[in-house]
Amino acid sequence: MPIRKLILFLLQAATVGLVAAALLLLLKPTLWHASPNVVEVREHVTPALPVSLGNSNGPVSYADAVAQAAPAVVNIYTAKVVTQRTHPLANDPLFQYFFGEQGNGERQRLQTSLGSGVLLSAQGYVLTNNHVVAEADQIQVMLGDGRSLDASVVGVDPETDLAVVRIAADKLPSIVLGDSEHLRVGDVVLAIGNPFGVGQTVTQGIVSATGRNQLGISTFENFIQTDAAINPGNSGGALINAQGELIGINTAIFSKSGGSQGIGFAIPVSLAREVMQQIVEHGAVVRGWLGIEAQDITPALAESFGLPMTEGVLIAGVLRGGPADQAGLQPGDIITTINDQAVGNARDSMQRISEQAPGAKLNIQAVRNGAPVALVAVAGQRPAMKYPAH
Repeated sequence: MPIRKLILFLLQAATVGLVAAALLLLLKPTLWHASPNVVEVREHVTPALPVSLGNSNGPVSYADAVAQAAPAVVNIYTAKVVTQRTHPLANDPLFQYFFGEQGNGERQRLQTSLGSGVLLSAQGYVLTNNHVVAEADQIQVMLGDGRSLDASVVGVDPETDLAVVRIAADKLPSIVLGDSEHLRVGDVVLAIGNPFGVGQTVTQGIVSATGRNQLGISTFENFIQTDAAINPGNSGGALINAQGELIGINTAIFSKSGGSQGIGFAIPVSLAREVMQQIVEHGAVVRGWLGIEAQDITPALAESFGLPMTEGVLIAGVLRGGPADQAGLQPGDIITTINDQAVGNARDSMQRISEQAPGAKLNIQAVRNGAPVALVAVAGQRPAMKYPAH
């Protein structure tokens, strides 16, 4: 080979080698293992298709859900005649001496209120809050199509703050009941009602918590907490999921100003449905009752009383002659199970007992002075309790 061609060949080979070495250096991070100091992250990948109602990422609009549920949400207007004294000193003789009989007496005025309700069946049954219709002399229900109808009270349940009223009309819409037992914190929800009487309004939020209790709103509390805006007038309205199904009845707000602060409470539809069925069948809710005062066993209480456990409930009092007294339960007993189901706290025990029909037998396992005791109690009927309208 001529010297000139050999030199050109060697130069070309060297050039190719340098290029290959440079490529290896550039590709090194992908060919070899990354340095331990490199943080591996998963980056968001923009979906190729637009988000739709069927996509797991959720809908871009809840208009379909609202369109399905809104026709069954109604406005409720109530009125009652309130009697007032014309003056607090109307019966005082000295007052009557100066002002005569004209200052003595009573006057009546019409007190109006507003709220919301949900049509649960085409038969005209409307579920709402007890405090919306309590002691009302007249109830009017306004439908989404503009019809205004007189309503009658079927029954109320102050202990859950629920009530059922009924209207008579043709072609009534009804809402689809959803599943409130498997709600998860973070689920999207929408509240539909008549806040401040401005007309039907929809607000959107999420489930903030479930199983809220000990709020002092009612006796049996198991609220869904939501940050969907709820205001006065929303009471009795619908809390729905993203599919337009009813999951709760909006009931109360936690607020220092009287307006929405992102903490609202709704009664789960599972509880509301049971209450409605009993009201429709019996005119009231019939619950079991033992006549006991139950108290949670805290670690401090267990230590002060020398109790060996914190599970179960402590019987703080027994009504004389009541079902528990007749069964032999005594103050100081610790109930651990009812019908072979463990009792965790006082609320749990009250719920368990109330679910029994009057006359049902309850097998109770308890601890008395450190020794196990087995008793059988016959549930009585829980006395009706009255609450002031609020």
